[in-house]
Amino acid sequence: MKLFSFLLSIGILMSGAWACQQSGENTTADETAVDSTQAEEPADSLVLEGESHLRNIRQLTNGGDNAEAYFSFDNHMAVFQSNYAEWGVECDQIFYFDIAHDNLISNKPVMLSTGKGRTTCSYFLPGDSTIIYASTHLGGDQCPPEPGREEGYVWPIYESFDIFTADLQGNIINQLTDSPGYDAEATVSPKGDKIVFTSTRSGDLELWTMNMDGSDKKQVTSGLGYDGGAFFSPDGTKLIFRASRPKTEAEQKEYKELLAKGLVKPTNMELYVCNVDGSELKQITQLGNANWAPFFHPSGKKVIFSSNHQSERGFPFNLFMINLDGTGLEQITFDEQFDSFPMFSYDGKKLIFSSNRYNGGTRNTNLFIADWVE
Repeated sequence: MKLFSFLLSIGILMSGAWACQQSGENTTADETAVDSTQAEEPADSLVLEGESHLRNIRQLTNGGDNAEAYFSFDNHMAVFQSNYAEWGVECDQIFYFDIAHDNLISNKPVMLSTGKGRTTCSYFLPGDSTIIYASTHLGGDQCPPEPGREEGYVWPIYESFDIFTADLQGNIINQLTDSPGYDAEATVSPKGDKIVFTSTRSGDLELWTMNMDGSDKKQVTSGLGYDGGAFFSPDGTKLIFRASRPKTEAEQKEYKELLAKGLVKPTNMELYVCNVDGSELKQITQLGNANWAPFFHPSGKKVIFSSNHQSERGFPFNLFMINLDGTGLEQITFDEQFDSFPMFSYDGKKLIFSSNRYNGGTRNTNLFIADWVE
């Protein structure tokens, strides 16, 4: 999923976050220690060696698990999820902020979700006055329980997740899904005409599209395995997503048994691209391990994504870029821990992402924004 729980399930980073976590190793506080004065340091001091595509990195948050930050259509705002206890939440809730003017290190951003249940995957809708996000709040006010380790590293697929739209005062405007089962991971086409999301309504975790009002739901994928974390191409004609594809009889049996329990193992995923209607489906990575959180480059000809394919013990995760034909793999970040959830601004000038860099030896995942250099 596009969720912090991915990290929890593979046991490498942070504690207690849902979206798309628990740490195995961290660099020492002496190696990475920073405090709230960091925002006043020269911006390029946050760029790691080898990160030639990034310039003027600015740290946006300083505490908790913050991720899946996505730009508004006008590039001025971002919406994201956080479980930062000092903001008064127990598990992930949805927040937004003005990128140029709001200081999230010293001030709490505006919360747009209800504060009940658990949320994930928020995204601005055209006009930038409303957002879409998934929430379990109709299933109960409390944070839903996380699975134990009896099944190994797994994700919970909460059946109580449904997709809602809300205004920037946090008022729910519409409920877009109400079928039994998991509906989440919604993102919006740059054309402003379609939403893509992941659902179990057909019996497996597949991609679906719908109109902006929730009408005309259509199934996009049908292969056995988890399909999720989808994003539209800049022209709105294609989808990039991550998928697991259990191949052997034993792998398929395990996948089906876990899914029946509302669980998924996320440690083997590759990237796929297809047309919005599901045609011309193509696997574009064959790297092994977990390749996920893809997003189209502004050119529409390649994608940026997070991967631990170079790792033997689950981490580090870094950002990479690859052409749609699977050629030209290029490493973008060079972190020793975790970088993920990248999104380009609509004008292609900025990249926002989540990282464990400079977290003072804690398990905090913070938001960072950088100028993008071709």
